[in-house]
Formats: sequence, structure tokens, C-alpha cells
Amino acid sequence: MAEILAPYMHWAKTRPVTEFDLAASNMLACSIDDLPGAREAIELTAKNDEGYAPLCEAIAAHYRVTPDRVVHAIGCSGANFLVMAAHVRAGDDVLMEMPGYDPMAGACRLLGARVNHFPRRAVDGFAIDIDAMRQALTPKTRLVIITSPHNPTGAPLTRETLLTLDAFSAETGVTILIDEAYLDISRLLQADPDRLPRAASVSTRLISTSSLTKSFGLNGLRCGWAIVPPGVAERLRRVRDVIDGVGSAPVDRLATLAFGHLPALGARALSHITQNLAHVRAFLAAHPQLEPLVPLEATILFPRLTGTDDAGPLIERAAREYGVTVAPGRFFDSPAHLRISVAGSAANLAGGLSRLSEALRRT
Repeated sequence: MAEILAPYMHWAKTRPVTEFDLAASNMLACSIDDLPGAREAIELTAKNDEGYAPLCEAIAAHYRVTPDRVVHAIGCSGANFLVMAAHVRAGDDVLMEMPGYDPMAGACRLLGARVNHFPRRAVDGFAIDIDAMRQALTPKTRLVIITSPHNPTGAPLTRETLLTLDAFSAETGVTILIDEAYLDISRLLQADPDRLPRAASVSTRLISTSSLTKSFGLNGLRCGWAIVPPGVAERLRRVRDVIDGVGSAPVDRLATLAFGHLPALGARALSHITQNLAHVRAFLAAHPQLEPLVPLEATILFPRLTGTDDAGPLIERAAREYGVTVAPGRFFDSPAHLRISVAGSAANLAGGLSRLSEALRRT
């Protein structure tokens, strides 16, 4: 049997199908008609050997950086891998948060690196603990990987934390990658979006990765990107030479078109998530045995099931007897928790929460 590098991702692809899926975390998908001009924009060729210039310019404008700092890729996961492969060699150490998203740890191990962890603790609201990071560093640490909003809990990084991470990077010389796949929708949920800035917009040292998937519903495009320090993009492009060479011309063209409609796509997503979060708040109020631990500022939440060290039996029974799937916390080194996505359709969320309520009442 093949080695399983990312247990969570393997589970996500092979788990039994249930009537209601609250584990998949993609934003409610757009149709092609949600993207005006999409049919006319599709062409099979584009000059994109070193990146499609109009797309790089659109992403750069989104971050208010120069296009030479932009590298686009196949999804946020693809962008993360380009960053990892450009910075990590066999025998190096990588430092990751825990709880964390295990496909990134698996990718680092595939590159031959040793993965160490620093804790993001529930008692601290899963905030970043710089002292814990410093204690976990080794002389071989080349890369630190963080998510914001935190996957799985949804806890975001504030400007103050990003400035602290920038100072940490300057002090230690270690590169910091911040996966911001869920950040744009969290910014839209804020009265003041600048409370949750993008890392690469705050510092030229910090690396941001993201995509059009989790916040804007363009899952099928698989358009991701990395915003890197000046002079670093060339390293990522040379990594891409041996992975997929260039991007897909139709995808690059459609993604560029999407950036021209980002305000409308964002408004669509915000309206959808605002309604869904109202249902989630009512659900949590009815089930105090689920402790959310952080404010609802993202499209994922990671409540703890009180009175037990393992929510696994509840999760399995909910799928088997009630037809609703949530992601087990054990994949995030937190077995008492469950990860719930609120990004799918309103009908799926309402039905799934109703079934989960039944399972909880019989726990």
C-alpha cells in the first residue's frame, strides 16, 4: 500500500458519502454564469511560461504589491508546495503550528524535511505564542508554516501578530509562510477589514499564499498564488519547471477575469456566509456541550465536545446513523474536537446541523 503522507486529505477523499456534508470546506461554488464574460474569455492558449502577466498584475493589485513578487500556481496547495520546495532540502527542519493542516506537513516530509511543531493552545484562543515558536526552533529550521485564519479553528492573525512575526523572521533569519486560504472571506466579515491584513501586504519578509477557492467559490479554477519577498519569485518559478511547467491557459484567463469581478463575487460570498453563520450561532446556543473557543470569524469552526477526550464516537455515529459528516479532530491532533464547514449551501448546512443536533441529543 502507498505511504499516506496526509491522513486528513486521504480521509477527505475516501470517506463514506452521507446525505449532508459539513466536512468539505470550499465556498459554495459559482456557476459559469456567476462570472460575466466567462464564456467569451475561454481560449486554449496564452503566453504564460513564467506566469500569465495579466493574472500576476491582478493578484498584485489585490495585495497592493508589485507583480514581480507574485507567483501563481495550481490552488493554494500548489502555491504552498512551490514555497516549500524553494526553501527546504532533505535534512532541513520545518516548524509548524499544532493543531495544523496535515497535507503541508506531508509535503515537507516528501521533500525530506523533519517537521517539528509549536502549540497553538485553546486556552489562549489558539493565538500565536512567539516564545513557544522560539523554543521549538533548531539550527536546521528553514521554514515556519502558519495558517490564518487558523486551519482548523478559524482564529485569524491580527496586524499586531503579523508585525511580531515579521520581527521574529528578521531576528532569526527563518522564512515564514502564512497560508491565508480562508482570509478574504474573514476580511469581508469584518466591519474593519484592515484589522485582519494580508501578511505580504504588511511585510516584505512574510510570504502569503491563497486562492480563489475558499472565499470566492471558484473551486474548479484551482487558481492559487504566493506573494513572496522581492527577489524570491525566481526560485519558485524554477521549482515549477519540474512540477507542471506552466499553468492552464483557460484557467489563467478565467482567473484574470474573476479578479475584475471580485467585488461582486465577494458580495455573493458574504451574503451567503452571513446567513449561514446565523444558523450556526443558533445551533451552538442550543448545544452548550460544544465549545467554539474562538469567535466565528471564518467559514470553519472547531468546537470542543465537553465531557470527553474523544469526539470520534459521536462523529462516527453522526455519519452512520444520522447521515451527516464532520471532520474528526483527530486529524488535527485534537480528538475532542470536530471541524465543521459553514461554506456550503444553506440547505446542506441546515440539514446537516439538524442531523448533528439529533446525534448530540442522544449522546
